[in-house]
Amino acid sequence: MAIQLRASSSVSSVPFSTRSYTHDVFLSFRGEDTRYAFTGHLHRYLVQRGVNTFIDDELTRGEEISQALLRAIEGSKLSLIVFSENYASSKWCLDELVHILGCRRSKNQMVRPIFFKVDPSDVRHQRGKFGEAVAEHELRFKDDMDKVLRWRAALSEAANLSGWHFSGGYIMHALNLVKVHVVLLVCDYHTILFFSEVARFILLNVSFDFNTAGMNMNLLIKLLKRLPHK
Repeated sequence: MAIQLRASSSVSSVPFSTRSYTHDVFLSFRGEDTRYAFTGHLHRYLVQRGVNTFIDDELTRGEEISQALLRAIEGSKLSLIVFSENYASSKWCLDELVHILGCRRSKNQMVRPIFFKVDPSDVRHQRGKFGEAVAEHELRFKDDMDKVLRWRAALSEAANLSGWHFSGGYIMHALNLVKVHVVLLVCDYHTILFFSEVARFILLNVSFDFNTAGMNMNLLIKLLKRLPHK
């Protein structure tokens, strides 16, 4: 599987924040693409290991993004954007994306894109399926082109952020890589220094198999979360 790690491998570069959050992680994704695959597996893993993760379980939505969903985004420490083939075809996903990036600018929240079987350049320049989806939105919202321009700008901005690109192959290898990064990002950042050597090894070894190697991620998370904030 072609895996590209675009995030920095230095854990000491993660920003530190003392504000409180209602969720550790917010997952933005296109349900029909990844709900029962990549995103679903990632959500279960994080919840089972004590990472407070918000996922929208509504299979049907109204015309506008709900206030509860906006509050969940605002109250999350980290937003993960799972870009998949049909992400941009959903106006709700695009509204989420705009709000997520707004919180990144106004609240200094962390945002990481995951390009799941899509090319980051297609997201950045709205080509391929992303170009087709935006073109359809332009026809539908021809009386509100400012909205479409905001969506275009958000797609380009998010595609330029550090994240992960998975072009195909064994899904569990991709999940393992994201799992470790997410745990390191949402736990008490200064305590990560105690695990710098372990973290560096994990981050630089993409194919590391946690199950066969016996890495007790539950224990690692508990240790990180029990240590006091600075």
